[in-house]
Amino acid sequence: MKTTDTSESGLEALIVRRLVGEAAAPRPPLIEEAGVNYSVAEPRYVEGRPADYDRDHAVDLVQLLAFLETTQPEAFAALHLAAAGPARQKFLHRLQGGIAKRGVIDVLRRGVKHGPTAVDCFFGTPTPGNAQAARLFGQNIFSVTRQLQYSKDNTRLALDLCLFINGLPFATFELKNNLTKQTYDDAIRQYKKDRDPKELLFQFGRCAVHFAVDDQQVWMCTQLAGDQSWFLPFNQGFNDGAGNPPNPNGLMTAYLWDTLLQPASLTNILENYAQIVEKKDEKTGKKKREQIFPRYHQLDVVRRLLALAQTDGPGQRYLIQHSAGSGKSNSITWLAHQLVELKHPAPSDRPIAGAGHLSAGHRAEPPIFDTVIVITDRRVLDKQIRDNIKRFAQVSAVVGAVTQGAAQLRQFIEQGKKIIISTVQKFPFILEELNSAHRDRTFALLIDEAHSSQGGRITAKMHLALSPEMLDDEATTEDIINHLMETRKMLPNASYFAFTATPKNKTLEIFGQPYPAGAQIKHRPCHSYTMKQAIQEGFILDVLAHYTPVNSYYRLIKKIEDDPEFDVRRAQRKLRRYVEGHQTAIRAKAEIMVDHFHDQVIAKRKVGGQARAMIVTSGIQRAIAYYHAVEAYLRERKSRYRAIVAFSGEHKYQGQPVSEASLNGFPSAQISDKIQADPYRFLIVADKFQTGYDEPLLHTMYVDKHLAGVKAVQTLSRLNRAHPHKHDTFVLDFANDADLIRRAFEPYYRTTILSDETDANKLHDLQADLDGYQLYSETDIDSLVNLYLTGAARERLDPILDSCVAVYKTELDEDGQVDFKGKAKAFIRTYNFLASLLPYTNAAWEKRSIFLNFLVPKLPAPKEEDLSKGILQTIDMDSYRAEMQAQIAIRLPDEDREIEPVPAGGGGFIPEPELDRLSNIIKLFNDQWGGHFTDANKIEQVITQEIPAKVAADAAYQNARANADPNTARIELDKALLRVMVALMTDYTELFKQFSDDPDFKRWLTDVIFSLTYQTSGGGA
Repeated sequence: MKTTDTSESGLEALIVRRLVGEAAAPRPPLIEEAGVNYSVAEPRYVEGRPADYDRDHAVDLVQLLAFLETTQPEAFAALHLAAAGPARQKFLHRLQGGIAKRGVIDVLRRGVKHGPTAVDCFFGTPTPGNAQAARLFGQNIFSVTRQLQYSKDNTRLALDLCLFINGLPFATFELKNNLTKQTYDDAIRQYKKDRDPKELLFQFGRCAVHFAVDDQQVWMCTQLAGDQSWFLPFNQGFNDGAGNPPNPNGLMTAYLWDTLLQPASLTNILENYAQIVEKKDEKTGKKKREQIFPRYHQLDVVRRLLALAQTDGPGQRYLIQHSAGSGKSNSITWLAHQLVELKHPAPSDRPIAGAGHLSAGHRAEPPIFDTVIVITDRRVLDKQIRDNIKRFAQVSAVVGAVTQGAAQLRQFIEQGKKIIISTVQKFPFILEELNSAHRDRTFALLIDEAHSSQGGRITAKMHLALSPEMLDDEATTEDIINHLMETRKMLPNASYFAFTATPKNKTLEIFGQPYPAGAQIKHRPCHSYTMKQAIQEGFILDVLAHYTPVNSYYRLIKKIEDDPEFDVRRAQRKLRRYVEGHQTAIRAKAEIMVDHFHDQVIAKRKVGGQARAMIVTSGIQRAIAYYHAVEAYLRERKSRYRAIVAFSGEHKYQGQPVSEASLNGFPSAQISDKIQADPYRFLIVADKFQTGYDEPLLHTMYVDKHLAGVKAVQTLSRLNRAHPHKHDTFVLDFANDADLIRRAFEPYYRTTILSDETDANKLHDLQADLDGYQLYSETDIDSLVNLYLTGAARERLDPILDSCVAVYKTELDEDGQVDFKGKAKAFIRTYNFLASLLPYTNAAWEKRSIFLNFLVPKLPAPKEEDLSKGILQTIDMDSYRAEMQAQIAIRLPDEDREIEPVPAGGGGFIPEPELDRLSNIIKLFNDQWGGHFTDANKIEQVITQEIPAKVAADAAYQNARANADPNTARIELDKALLRVMVALMTDYTELFKQFSDDPDFKRWLTDVIFSLTYQTSGGGA
């Protein structure tokens, strides 16, 4: 009885059978028998023979010569390739040298020149209607060879599979089988241990990719380097995580050979994705080449978006939720340069298997998009994307980077630049310069980090600048109102492709795909590569796996005789800020941070001994204080490491103007480079480097700033960048608790979904509430709007607004003023957002939006007396202690999470202040924050800090330390210590009693104080 072949050899046979065809394909002819007609509609796979492989030149000689003779007979004859001999060897040597220098990808794309003869090595995807190109494309030979004996020195070594294109090796495969208790891990180990990268086939650029495959997973590597070979997962993902889903029709990895490696799909990868890039180290000037092959999700998202754009045409919105570590810059690059060439499909177009059914379209067909504009909020990524796109562009003139302003952008569009790149900082302003000359053009807007580049004002300016029409001079006010309402809409002549790792509710509602769910209309991303999958695949680290909260305890004392009353709520906030920013607290926390970094990070050689730490502070003054405290303690520890501080602008600190450059001793632009090299190990930040900063050496974060929502995710995620020697991260948090951090991360661990759409009826409710206050009339609104839109002088607007302000001041009490102003702001905010989404327009809303935009800035805020003023002058800190809690791993729920839509409410009232006496406020504060502070902790602080400081300041002891021997200094220490203890007797009676009555304790304390004061003072040198 014949049973199922479950061996590794059986897996080889299955893959070859699926590539070549169920029926065995005839073997290709030997060169002597050349003459077979390969002219078919599309290329096909044939099975190669190991004996046809030329080990000297790493090519399948039979397939190569057959391709050349069939497609280029004149060149074949001119180069004398028909017979083995010197001429053929010279050509093969030339071909081999070209591959060694440029890589097989470029040689396949551009061919080689040998003497006067240009030789094509591959014919690309034909334009429909071009019969000659179609015929040549069909003559490409895709072949797969089993058990390829590749080595000249050890002819028994064999590779499981090798895939060739026209005889040139393109991909290698090592196969394993779970049923025989071997997995892709064994295949990876085989590549690292048994496949010598010095072998010609495995040298850099000789193949585009190397696959380690079993029946459940696929992993890939673009450059074999022995044990240093870096394999990446090439899996589809399952349940928003790593791996592959079950396949009802075969093996879980069948997508590799059934779809992705099919000739049309592989051609698409060769032409549009795979490449060798040259990167220059800005510090050393050295250049390094890297080979790039798309990861599965990158290929999937670009192909899906191209297919949707080709089907849907301009005027669409697509949201892509891709986590950090997804390689967004490459995905954006591949999408941008292919959108430029995207054309409407002709009826005769045939779909490309595995390539998203894409088509370049007839040459006569106009492109779907005239211009692609890439918008990024990160200057580093701006350059990265610009460089990537230029590498792919066949003609550099098609790419323009806006570096100068609006005139340059307008010039680029008029010159026909196909791809324009701009940072979001420039974009809102320069787009205002675009005019009606572009009304017939179509645009694709690729937005990186959409949540930050899609603020209402920025979006409105994008729409207005790219609007397809402008108004003439005879337009009425009504015409202008109607035009303004239309320009708020998402443009029908532009499609938006928005990329973000952490989509906010507004981003999901603008760009997400709507779908009905009961009575709600929910929104979800068009494509997801989740934080969960990125962590499981090893592209980023789990920053919540080692999280340690630090609890602070402090006790305040009243330093005045009186007992005045203060506002309890405001006083508690001020007291907390005071104690956390007190020099004693800063110093104590700085010591914990520095000690932890040396003992738990450096001593354990995290990131191969190169680990860096970030200290996140709540403000610039706090950052400067931390910088001085950390630097001082590093010097006291005699550490060889130093800190860098990062903040914006120049500020006064203790009466002196300071900037980050003046403190660091080097220009601000050098911070990101300096932190990579010793002695700098601590980066202390105040609202800088918390988003968009990618430093793989960053391992540990010390947080002393309240974080919530997206800000918490973005800040802690600075640690997640992968590094070959980085296996974990560490967060020490002085300001937040684990539950708060968990709630911040939960929506973004898997796919984020908007629970419902914003209710437009809220605008009706807000309008009714605002109109009900009778601050204005319809006549006021119409008059101001008409004056503004017709360009009237400024002084004609103010009387209308001032009369409304007068009613606000005289007719509304404080609660009414707060309620009106809050609802007016809510109306403006909600309308600006919904106006781009609603399928209808409302002139009353548009006019009120204009009117309220002018009125709100003129409305004074109700005066709210600060009844906590002066409290900081009445108190002092008695004691402070920070206590590290147990390290925990914060686990996130493994499910898609919903977030609520944009709130449309507004209004409010002034809360009544709750007054209480200072003594009670201090007691309440100490009960909340000082309950764990024991007498032992206080005594320890006195012994280690207060007593040494007082003894060291004693004049007689100072003189003895400077001028006498240690014995004499010890005698003076005894006297000085006694004087200090007598002075402390009233405050620390128990301590003084033990010092006086217990000789052992007295001797111990004297030794401690001498050790702390004599050595650190420089005595005994």
